[in-house]
Order: sequence, then C-alpha cells, then structure tokens
Amino acid sequence: MKTAIVLPTYNESQNIEGMIAALLDLEIGHIHVLIVDDNSPDGTGEIADQLAEQFPEQVEVMHRIGERGLGSAYIAGFKHVLETDADAVVQMDSDFSHSPRYLPEMLTSLRESDVVVGSRYVTGGRLDEHWGLGRRLLSVFANSIYTRLILGLHVRDVTAGFKIWRRGTLQGIGLHRVRSNGYVFQVEMAYLSEKLGYQVKEIPIYFEDRRIGRSKMSQKIKLEAVWRTLQVAQRHRRLTQADRQK
Repeated sequence: MKTAIVLPTYNESQNIEGMIAALLDLEIGHIHVLIVDDNSPDGTGEIADQLAEQFPEQVEVMHRIGERGLGSAYIAGFKHVLETDADAVVQMDSDFSHSPRYLPEMLTSLRESDVVVGSRYVTGGRLDEHWGLGRRLLSVFANSIYTRLILGLHVRDVTAGFKIWRRGTLQGIGLHRVRSNGYVFQVEMAYLSEKLGYQVKEIPIYFEDRRIGRSKMSQKIKLEAVWRTLQVAQRHRRLTQADRQK
C-alpha cells in the first residue's frame, strides 16, 4: 500500500526534523510525506526544504503564502496527494501529539474500513495526564455531548485530527464540500464521512501533549467551533450515500 502523509506546519521548527525521522523509520512500505507550511516565521519552511533535499524520494514541501489555516492546509495537501498514486492518505500533527508508532496498526485497520481514526475516547484511549481539568472537560463536552448530540454521529472522537483515509473515501467525500478552516474542520470531515455512508474504525491512542513549542489551539478557537458545528449540520444534513462523488 502506497501511503501519503500530509503534515501541516506553522512554527514547528523544533519538531519537524524529529517527526520526519520518526516517520521514515517506520516499516510500512512505500511512504511519501508532504509538509504543508503556512509561511512559518520561525524557519520551519527552510528546514522542510532541507529535509526534502536530503530525502527527495520521500519528502516534499508545499509552501503556502498568504493563506493560513488547518482546514485549508489539509485540503490543499489532500488534493495534491490525490494527484499521485497514493492508496492511503494520513493526516496528523507534526508536534508528536499523534505518535507515528500507531500508523502500522491504523494502516492494517484500513484494509477493512474507509477511514481509521486514532481515538482518545474509545476503550484504551487516553489523554495526556498534564491536561488541566478545564481543557479535559471542554474536550469531553465537544466530543461526547455537543457534536454527537447535534450531528448524530457514532464516532466517539469527533474532533480527532489523527486519521488515515482510503483514497476513494476522500474522492467520494468531495473536498469542494468542505468549508471549515479551523478546529471544526475535523468535525465537518467526520460528519461528511458518516452522512455519506463510509465505514469508520476507531483505534485507541494515547494523546500526548506537544513536546516542544506552544499549542495554536486556544480556548477561544474551541468555543468558536461550538456554534460553527451548527453550520456544518445545516450545510450537509440532506446528504446520503447516493451523494458520493464519482
């Protein structure tokens, strides 16, 4: 199975080399990493270019100037790798919150699923012990109560950012449908997957807080996602499996 990994970056100069090394050390067959950098002022893009020069067959860099945001970075990356012959497309953070060690198991699960989610909220999944009570409660509220109640989803980790997609799943979703650019991007992708009838498999992961650097995910951004979830529900509520893109 040919695997493409999409890594959005913004100010990850302290993490990107270690992440690429960890990914390339995996024994998962053919692997290609696309770093999508949003013009990081800390030099992440330059380091990424050096890595691409060092590993020309396995690492590629997309530099985005002017445009910024997690959702649009992923969409740009997805569209790019879908132009290749990749069979599976991974989305993950570059700060080690999503450990590369889970990828072999997730790829195995993809053989019988359309999308595999690295989940914090299924049996065996865990959050970092250093998370404060407020952060934990907000995350549990968003995933276990609010988004699942409004959207009627079955997946337990609605806001998960660690996923592997079958090529055909991303094509069938129709990336033009996705409008969210921030935290709620994950919610919209989860909703589209289930509304269009794709089989979702969750496997438990330990979600480690970032090792180096500062999180870009503020409480304000998370709270904004609450009302944007209502927009997602309104936008896609009538979709069925018959609406998959050919």
